[in-house]
Amino acid sequence: MKKLGLIVNPVAGMGGRVGLKGTDGAEILKKARQLGAKAESPSRATETLKIISRIKDRIEMITYPGRMGEEACRKAGFLPTVIGAFEKDDTTADDTRAGARRMMAAGVDLLLFAGGDGTARDIYEIIGENATVLGIPAGVKMHSGVYAVTPKHAGLLSMSFLEGRLLDTRLAEVMDIDEEAFRQGIVSAKLFGYMRVPDNRTQIQSVKAGASITVAESLKAIAAEVVAQMEADIFYLIGPGSTTRSVMEFLGLKNTLLGVDIVRNQKLVANDVTEEVILKTTAGKKAKVVVTAIGGQGLVFGRGNQQISPRVLRQIGKGNIIIIATKEKLIALGGRPLLVDTGDEALNQDLRGYVRVTTGRGQYIMYKLDD
Repeated sequence: MKKLGLIVNPVAGMGGRVGLKGTDGAEILKKARQLGAKAESPSRATETLKIISRIKDRIEMITYPGRMGEEACRKAGFLPTVIGAFEKDDTTADDTRAGARRMMAAGVDLLLFAGGDGTARDIYEIIGENATVLGIPAGVKMHSGVYAVTPKHAGLLSMSFLEGRLLDTRLAEVMDIDEEAFRQGIVSAKLFGYMRVPDNRTQIQSVKAGASITVAESLKAIAAEVVAQMEADIFYLIGPGSTTRSVMEFLGLKNTLLGVDIVRNQKLVANDVTEEVILKTTAGKKAKVVVTAIGGQGLVFGRGNQQISPRVLRQIGKGNIIIIATKEKLIALGGRPLLVDTGDEALNQDLRGYVRVTTGRGQYIMYKLDD
């Protein structure tokens, strides 16, 4: 039987109808109640669970006590396994994090959580990218890309995933905004990380357009993906440019903006190396090269990174080239291909074709490379 976990943030969304732009913090929650706010998230969780209850005999429901999940489960017809406890009448972010920790320990196949962006952040702090989750939209702030479009969509998508009709997952953004600034009419959104969700883009909402990820956040996401994919005992040549520099900054290593650096086991081997140093260092050893395209031009090799010469590329091998770029940089090319101009026509021809470009955490685009 599949294990389905549920965590409900019972105070999520209470500030919406009374115009408080959220319920982060004890004082705001108190004010929301004084204005007559009512809990929204438990009923939205029940709406999702009523759809999933069609297959309740084939899943094990695991949840937190009372308002944090148990009540919603029983209203939907489940007899859940109840774990954990919370002491105070008003639950806190610590209770949500504790629930996520227990769900991980229980080995749930899918963790449902009802709340808003603050709830998603709390879940992310514990789970990261290590489990599949799905948010039931119940908060005021809904900028993150980990939430289903509606509670109904959450139920249908959960069923597809638990029944094995949908197996693929993808990484989606966890965003949040500064509530105090929001109350002053200022939207200041920040990317906190990524969580793994079932891969269905029609039933899961996109990141809110007003919360578009900044260039700095895009670069951080790209760097996180490159570092996550780094293998032990392999030399990585980090090419020049601000995009590739983000990888070195993510590793906390000294970098050469207009040169080539070498990294192995996420530690610095050498800065600002020449072609001969690269050839000598990587001779007989496995190595990969991380490069980006020049903005507006699209050149990957032959401009500013001549140290990564035809001899170097042949020694490393075509399959060990990692190209990274922000989506904005690729869009700015207007459909024009990425380019190579190594000075070796035979190598240029060999490099042509469609290549995978890393554009974010767990995000890639197949893009044409030409000479």
